Amino acid sequence: MASLNSYKLRCSIPGHEMDVRGLASAVFPEGAFVSVSRDRTGRVWVPNSSPDQGFTEMHSMSGHSNFVSCVCIIAPSETYPRGLIATGGNDNNICVFTMDQSQPLFTLTGHKNTVCTLSSGKFGTLLSGSWDTTAKVWLNEKCMMTLQGHSAAVWAVVILPEQGLMLSGSADKTIKLWKAGRCEKTFTGHEDCVRGLAVISNIEFFSCSNDTSIRRWLVTGECVQVYYSHTNYIYSLAVFPNGQDFISTGEDRTLRIWRQGECSQTIRLPAQSVWCCCILPNGDIAIGASDGIIRVFTEAEDRIASAEDLQAFEDELAKTTIDPKTGDFGDIKMEDLPGREHLVEPGNRDGQTRLIKDGQKVEAYQWSVSDDRWMKIGDVVGGSNQQTSKNVMYEGKEYDYVFTIDVNEGGPSMKLPYNVSEDPWLTAHNFLQKNDLSPMFLDQVANFIIENTKGHVVGPAQPAGGDPFTGGARYIPGASDGGPGFGADPFTGSGRYIPGSGPNPSAPSGVADPFTGELLTKGIVDNFVPKCHFTWFIKAYSLSKVKELNGGAPPEHKLSEEILESLQRLLVSVSEPNSSMSPPSIQEISVLWKASHWPEDLVFPILDIMRLAVRHPQVNETLCGEAEGVQLCNHLLSLMRPEGRPANQMLALRTLCNCFSGRHGRALLMAQRETVLSHAADLATICNKNIHVALATLLLNYAGCLHGQPDLEAKAQCLSVASRALETVQDKEAVFRLLVALGTTVASDQTAQDLARSLGVNSQISKYSSVSDPSKVAECCQLVLKELQ
Repeated sequence: MASLNSYKLRCSIPGHEMDVRGLASAVFPEGAFVSVSRDRTGRVWVPNSSPDQGFTEMHSMSGHSNFVSCVCIIAPSETYPRGLIATGGNDNNICVFTMDQSQPLFTLTGHKNTVCTLSSGKFGTLLSGSWDTTAKVWLNEKCMMTLQGHSAAVWAVVILPEQGLMLSGSADKTIKLWKAGRCEKTFTGHEDCVRGLAVISNIEFFSCSNDTSIRRWLVTGECVQVYYSHTNYIYSLAVFPNGQDFISTGEDRTLRIWRQGECSQTIRLPAQSVWCCCILPNGDIAIGASDGIIRVFTEAEDRIASAEDLQAFEDELAKTTIDPKTGDFGDIKMEDLPGREHLVEPGNRDGQTRLIKDGQKVEAYQWSVSDDRWMKIGDVVGGSNQQTSKNVMYEGKEYDYVFTIDVNEGGPSMKLPYNVSEDPWLTAHNFLQKNDLSPMFLDQVANFIIENTKGHVVGPAQPAGGDPFTGGARYIPGASDGGPGFGADPFTGSGRYIPGSGPNPSAPSGVADPFTGELLTKGIVDNFVPKCHFTWFIKAYSLSKVKELNGGAPPEHKLSEEILESLQRLLVSVSEPNSSMSPPSIQEISVLWKASHWPEDLVFPILDIMRLAVRHPQVNETLCGEAEGVQLCNHLLSLMRPEGRPANQMLALRTLCNCFSGRHGRALLMAQRETVLSHAADLATICNKNIHVALATLLLNYAGCLHGQPDLEAKAQCLSVASRALETVQDKEAVFRLLVALGTTVASDQTAQDLARSLGVNSQISKYSSVSDPSKVAECCQLVLKELQ
């Protein structure tokens, strides 16, 4: 098949009634692709067998109640050998379709604003991004994780080939790398919203932005190249199979083909916004634009459109009206422009533009290397000699129109300013948002503008303040006035507070570590998993260390003899929780609780008493009950701060582990699971084997509680925390317990197993399958790997 080395039109597909916002190449049928549009539909297109080289609509999909913003293909599985289609919309939902059904197979709900980007990975994993500033990981119709950390809309997401790695790009100008649900790295460099991401390999990816640049990154954080050619916002990217060449589209009306790091071809379109692109298996390129038309371009001679269709496309392009504010023409002074004779000189590069004066008109031409000629790409309007007369003032600015809108009978009217160079849909959206009106009025308001400005709409320029539909200017959904975004931490602006991990203070000098304790391992059978009973730290403890530290404590912190005697009585009562001795009194438990608020440099022996005491049913009920339980959790978590004292961190973890010994403690920790595991996970970076063993034991107890339960979100967090901990934990006992926790979490749960595989757990733990000392590590690892096969 002969190749032109340059792309020409193959066909135009006028299948949608409004903007085409997303495209994706389908696995089945061969050569097919899927499109989605603001007309609220998705459509599957298959190649014609007829000589016209076009495409035929196989079927249409509906299910969204508002615009459809994005689409991706979920890879074939045993259940769905043809794959699935996922679409995201302005109704905040994700609809998932089979390849041959017009209604959704199921709908995923959970985002709080428009779902504007989707990406699929292995084992049916789906990643979504939204204007609500979050990304979500989905598997088997459930949300497994919510990725929080961006301070503005998440415009782009991709799943990298290496299992467990995900990327998100945001209107906050950053890109974040996620592993097992945790932000591992933030990439900075773009100067405006990040609009698109595309995978090159396991270690590289592209990004594009409203700042008109494309960047090439290593996942380690380095930006290795910046590409410039576009003159306006760049909306989408797609990479050719060679992993080097790529394509891009944007608000400058162009599709650009990049080869060997250079823009080798620029194709202008008769539409303002070229929203999306995809590369088909045969190397052809499909693009979707704001005129509702899908166009396919090819470099294969036998698939090029007929001469008549090529001429019709060129004629359509020539009739386009171009607002110079949206292109690369700058301020136009007609008197300085050359005449048609200027077109005799050849251009210097493909895509070069030239303006010429033809009477009272300004025409734009583009140089085509393949055709060796200048092609007319439109008539320029709105130059400095052709400004629209603006004579209506509103809030200190001039507008072409200021409409009066009456929403509620008898209520105050509202003003809607509008310029003919603006997108009516954008203006309608901003009007509704400004006046806190329902988005259901969007069609009505936009159509009102169109009806009342017929013959005057030039095409969307980019007003300051821009929008979600055009990506214009600095539209940042979810962002507040300079403050942290939705769900952000008030100090760092990130999704949750993650203190930096630096060198950690050591335990008090000269004090032997009395807190190692022995773990009760009775009941762990040869098969290790699933482990459904609980593990806790039971080594008894005397009051001598409390008395020693109390002797040197400042006067304002000294414990009275009465308090010490109360603690001694409680110690005796709880040492054998199932004995016939009198249970600890409410007063003794109250004294323990108050003593646990001793200064942090003194409190560790009190925590050790509490660690032992919470195993007693009476203490467990009193401290972990509905009224006091949350206070206990918060107090222990405050002692687990990464910058805190290692002895306190370890004992707080051990206390949480021992809370599982009673039903009140289990209920408390399951209710507080998300917060507890989130704080505990931050301790994995601290180099202390006792902390690591305690962290692994806490996870093990959570896994035991969740075994046999359908709480997939909780299991996803367990998998995520265990996976992250295994990256830093070295102690073999801690590794063993983490492996048991993993195995227990996925045992007899196909969805949890699929999620573990998608997170790359298999490859992460395989290195432990050959550990010889202790042998239980390798044995357990092999069992978990077998479970994940």
